[in-house]
Amino acid sequence: MDVEQGNKEIAISQKWPCLGQFFAKVKSAFIGFLKKIKKIAMDDPRRMIHAIKVGLTLTLVSTLYYVTPLFDGFGESSMWAVLTVVVVMEYTAGGTLCKGLNRAFATVIAGSLGVGAHHIAALCGQKGEAILLALFVFLLAASATFSRFIPEVKARYDYGVTIFILTFSLVAVSSYRVNELVQMAHQRVSTIAIGVATCLCTSLFVFPVWAGEDLHKMVASNLDKLASFLEGIETECFGEKANFESLEGKPFLQVYKSVLNSKATEDSLCNFAKWEPCHGNFSFRHPWKQYQNVGGLIRQCAASMDALSSYLTSFSKTKPKFKADAELQLEIQSACREMSSESANALRDLSLAIRSMTVPSLARCHVSAATSAAANLRTVLSNDITVWETVHVAMIASLLAELVNCIKEIACSVDELAELAQFKSTDSVHSAAVKPVLEEETPQQVAIDISS
Repeated sequence: MDVEQGNKEIAISQKWPCLGQFFAKVKSAFIGFLKKIKKIAMDDPRRMIHAIKVGLTLTLVSTLYYVTPLFDGFGESSMWAVLTVVVVMEYTAGGTLCKGLNRAFATVIAGSLGVGAHHIAALCGQKGEAILLALFVFLLAASATFSRFIPEVKARYDYGVTIFILTFSLVAVSSYRVNELVQMAHQRVSTIAIGVATCLCTSLFVFPVWAGEDLHKMVASNLDKLASFLEGIETECFGEKANFESLEGKPFLQVYKSVLNSKATEDSLCNFAKWEPCHGNFSFRHPWKQYQNVGGLIRQCAASMDALSSYLTSFSKTKPKFKADAELQLEIQSACREMSSESANALRDLSLAIRSMTVPSLARCHVSAATSAAANLRTVLSNDITVWETVHVAMIASLLAELVNCIKEIACSVDELAELAQFKSTDSVHSAAVKPVLEEETPQQVAIDISS
């Protein structure tokens, strides 16, 4: 049977070659799609958990529609609970809190104003009611829409303002034809509140994903990426086996690229983190804004690295020959190697300090060493006129010195973050007293009393 089946497939493929190619492409595309899904799930397993949480939440609120007693109480408005889950449920707990609370309060305020507008307009008679309701809708919709241009409102309450406009317009306009307006508004507000409450409970208590924690890790990870670039510079450009002619395509020249485009994600996580309650080592008033300041300086540093990377790549293609003094060039390379090494160590220590939430004491030493090396290099560049025979090394040295200044600013910003967030101090030992050895004890034994 297998042989016959195989012969049939061969016969079909020979008779309709285009059909066989089509099925082969479909199969290849399907396999590639499955591999992509697997990679996405493996990169962050929390995505699978989030998908399950959304399905669970929708199943819970749909009981308002399936269970007859509940449906009799809420009526057709039960569907608003399902719609609320679809639009409110976000990946992070902070995102769900932001959209959920915005939707809940906007619905309550807009619904109340809509009912009030209906009662006021009803005093003007049937013809005057329509005109007054239209005027209310125009004024509130225009005012609310303009408020979305205010930066503070845009950042935190944009979704709430949109829901406010939608809800007020629906209630105010429908009040002209609906008799039981208060009952309808009550049902919709109740079902939306149920949907929001279900989303919040699921998001906060079932494997929560904290935006603040992701932002914290993201800033530390970006520092590590910058450090990897400088470590590559030290090894590939100023190490014992340095070779400028083979730099193109090196991984370290691309490692910082993702940092340049991290602003949108960083701002979103920071906004959501401000909505989150206390969790882990993060208090309710944690200085999330300072993470944005650190991230901005990190991107400035990455931009300087991009300039250095572009120069190194273009230089490796030209392959020029130099007539520089070997001793002078060795002195410049040594200073550049020290700047790269110390700067990379400083960034690693800053990243470790953020991850462990400890004061970055060692980073200051590395930044000082890198600054000293940059100062010495500037002296060499200003005093020795023959250095301009090695323009490429001088250019790299100048760009590295600029990077050192950027890293110094990052270190100061992280120090400020450590102070605001009250990071733990690494100086656990405050005093130590050496007790004298008694005569009957062996000479090698020394007793040390440490008090913290």
